[in-house]
Amino acid sequence: MVNGKKIFFFILGGAFAFILVSAEPTVKLSPVEELGKKLFFDTNLSSPPGQSCAVCHDPKAGWTGGTENPAGVYEGATKGRFGNRKPPSSAYAGGSPVFHVNKDGEFVGGMFWDGRATGGNWGDPLAEQAGGPFLNPLEHNFPDRKAVVLTVRKSDYAGLFEKVWTVKSEDWDARPDKLYEYICRAIAAYERSAEVNPFDSKFDAFWRAAVAKSLRPESISSDNIRRFEGLGLDAAELKGLVLFAGPAKCVNCHTLTPGPKQTCPVFTDFKYDNIGIPRNPRNPFYAMESSFNPDGKAWADEGLGDYLKSVPRYASLAAANVGKHKVPTLRNVDQRPSPGFVKVFGHNGVFQSLKEIVHFYNTRDFGKFPPPEVKANLNTEEMGNLGLTEADEDALVVFLKTLTDGFVPDHR
Repeated sequence: MVNGKKIFFFILGGAFAFILVSAEPTVKLSPVEELGKKLFFDTNLSSPPGQSCAVCHDPKAGWTGGTENPAGVYEGATKGRFGNRKPPSSAYAGGSPVFHVNKDGEFVGGMFWDGRATGGNWGDPLAEQAGGPFLNPLEHNFPDRKAVVLTVRKSDYAGLFEKVWTVKSEDWDARPDKLYEYICRAIAAYERSAEVNPFDSKFDAFWRAAVAKSLRPESISSDNIRRFEGLGLDAAELKGLVLFAGPAKCVNCHTLTPGPKQTCPVFTDFKYDNIGIPRNPRNPFYAMESSFNPDGKAWADEGLGDYLKSVPRYASLAAANVGKHKVPTLRNVDQRPSPGFVKVFGHNGVFQSLKEIVHFYNTRDFGKFPPPEVKANLNTEEMGNLGLTEADEDALVVFLKTLTDGFVPDHR
């Protein structure tokens, strides 16, 4: 198999030839994961129909927006209505804990850029997040939970839904809130599946090779880099990893902490930070009608702090968290449908290349970028004046490209 395609050899005129044929997915999904997949890709689950979860979480684009869009945000099911943030990846998110304050006074967990899918209702932030877009008028635009449930009832996988959740025919009308929860939990199950989280990037192959030799790749540095040579990453990629884990300070938030039993890291600490991202003038949300954006062009995305203002028990902590957004995973950060596809970065999509956002992290404080959209609570300790060279920045970009899933080793 090469790049997800099967190779078939045959003899033609005494010579060998071969053809590439698309392969079926090799991951076997459980019934609830299969149900979640059908829900995830169902374009009827919007009002009007036409928008699936995959519009903003396309596997070909690393489970983020799959249509090239320099604005960074996407139009919902209703023409002319746009969201206000770039879709984060829906992969490698299942480990985010229930939203809470840790011993250091930092907010951790939850889902969405601002943490509002806390997991406090169902005990699962990922499932609660899955239920948000269906009822958002800027996204799937359903009027209520029952409308979503009854749309699933009419689907060709309704029988699978009933089997997975032991649903009776009368439940569709009598228990819409519970069935809505089942819909969201099924989507979360798929998002946690090995199909969405294969851990099969070039970096993963390197990580496993290092662990097999009793090395701890999370401890790599310029002092011990030679121990990691010949394990799958080339010299430039290893240099980028050393910078990532050291002078570039990336690892402070995009951690290399291994999972259970030394499994590969997911490159986020699930916390919140204000890295000083400028406003994105291309964002169509600034021009949205006042019912959705009463502040118009003056709107500023206050992220976590804005959400905390709405929660009485956290309201006193809102000011200290204004401008902060959730630290995203870096897995598949460079995955794109085609080499020329312009992928955007940052919670508002203001950056249009990996090189640009890496340069921003390195040199933000030199005055060559627009000012932060929100100046409060700016991170000045881990970025902004890192002193990296252009060659260092290039090495970081090279390393980040090793986090793309679907790596096929070259055994020629």
